[in-house]
Amino acid sequence: MAQREHVQSLNGAEGEDDLSSIRDRLRDFAAARNWNQFHSPKNLAIAISVEAGELLEHFQWIEYDESHAVPADKMPKIKEEMADVLLYLIRLGDVLNIDLTQAAKSKILLNAERYPVDKSRGSAKKYTEL
Repeated sequence: MAQREHVQSLNGAEGEDDLSSIRDRLRDFAAARNWNQFHSPKNLAIAISVEAGELLEHFQWIEYDESHAVPADKMPKIKEEMADVLLYLIRLGDVLNIDLTQAAKSKILLNAERYPVDKSRGSAKKYTEL
């Protein structure tokens, strides 16, 4: 019964889809399994890289147009790999006490400064080359 209650609590309430709710659910998930001992920043960063590689495998050796038209039968695995990357990133942000939403907003503002529309529109050059 306790296990069922714990699993139900991890399912979260309807509408809980912001990063802080997911972060809290991941905290509970790791704590319940005594996995915090394994969640060092180094290990989590490695896990992000591994999962990103697994995501990339789905697009390896296919043409540009094919990558825009992924067959429906491949989408569930792609979604799982994307979720793995996101979950490990949220966990890393938590361990390092980084507010990912704020970090993303700051990065968007920085990119807007680095890549002004008049210089970067239609260009793949890095900001240092504009």
